[in-house]
Amino acid sequence: MTAKHLQDTTTLQGGIQMPWFGLGVFKVEEGAELVQAVKSAIKHGYRSIDTAAIYDNEKGVGQGIHEAILENNISREDLFITSKVWNADLGYESTLAAYETSLNKLGLEYLDLYLIHWPVEGKYQDAWRALETLYKEGRVKAIGVSNFQIHHIEDLMKTATIKPMVNQVELHPQLTQTELRDFCKTQGIQIEAWSPLMQGQLLDHPVLQEIAAKHNKSIAQVILRWDLQHGIVTIPKSTKEHRIIENAAIFDFELSSEDVARIDALNQNLRVGPDPDNFDF
Repeated sequence: MTAKHLQDTTTLQGGIQMPWFGLGVFKVEEGAELVQAVKSAIKHGYRSIDTAAIYDNEKGVGQGIHEAILENNISREDLFITSKVWNADLGYESTLAAYETSLNKLGLEYLDLYLIHWPVEGKYQDAWRALETLYKEGRVKAIGVSNFQIHHIEDLMKTATIKPMVNQVELHPQLTQTELRDFCKTQGIQIEAWSPLMQGQLLDHPVLQEIAAKHNKSIAQVILRWDLQHGIVTIPKSTKEHRIIENAAIFDFELSSEDVARIDALNQNLRVGPDPDNFDF
């Protein structure tokens, strides 16, 4: 089932509805531009916002959410808000404390999704126990991981009592993550793409240009449509209102199976972000 509308959702393990499409705010600094981006997204129908403690912008995201709720006559329950616990806070007590800190900065009573940001060896098990506690206590609606490879998830599952509901990873046409996607699908773990547009590096790719021209769409729209047709939750980042609108205008066309196969074939296992098996932060 491909999403037909900007507010369509996938059902996570545990029954929570998560929008297929959202706004990412990685590398967007605190300030008016950030607040405005969040408000623009919500005004134009986005219901999912993704941030993280390390982005150091939870206050602005929270402000944008609060103003948007008032201005658009929607409720907190209409929104799906994600944040992530940073590496330095991975540990049982420290992860519980980090969750409170994120809530305070965002000015929210709960998060819809809380993720372990990176699989720091020897640390993510205790952090996961903390997430399970928050989930069992009803303090967070869903829990998951980010940047976890298959072996990290398998390792986590040795001690976990609840499976991650989401795995948010770098994923775009040059890093299609087919094996990881297949594994997560069999486990009922929803895959979510960060840097879906490869931080802009794909926006003049000839194959994508050709497909975009055929559909009278932008390359960004083609890539985001490709995500949805693969059942991948996607959260493109933008601060510009016209781009926020454009990114979401992907529900009025469909890529053919040939288009999808051509995009799949662009994979080079190329990362713009750190390697989850080899990072030092």
